[in-house]
Amino acid sequence: MINTDEKLILLNKISSDTLMEHLGIIYTEVGEDYLVAEMPVSSKHYQPMRILHGGATLALAESVGSALSVIHVDLNRFDVKGMEINANHIRSIKKGTLRAKAKFIHKGRTSHIVQITICNEQDKLISICRLTNVVLKKQL
Repeated sequence: MINTDEKLILLNKISSDTLMEHLGIIYTEVGEDYLVAEMPVSSKHYQPMRILHGGATLALAESVGSALSVIHVDLNRFDVKGMEINANHIRSIKKGTLRAKAKFIHKGRTSHIVQITICNEQDKLISICRLTNVVLKKQL
């Protein structure tokens, strides 16, 4: 069974001094097959049209999707690396907080496919993403 408090503390701790910290991404909830992170939207997340930049959305998606795989492998024996990510941006946003929920579509021995739904505070879909992670045995 996953110890949720320990996993969230660890994920937020290792995000220090990274892109996740710069964007304000915080891991907030974890379950057996899902992970949730939140990101505030402010001008530092904007594209020139003064709306949320798609790259910031993808950074949120990849952060939560990769972390889901990380907490489900033995990091002493394996590394997790993102292989491919795609997104459909449904609506734009200028302010508020995004909630990204990553769930496994496939959790294999050497690959994980994760679906990430990103919603606003009113639970309206902002983006839907899919991430493929490869699970590699560490070279000793």
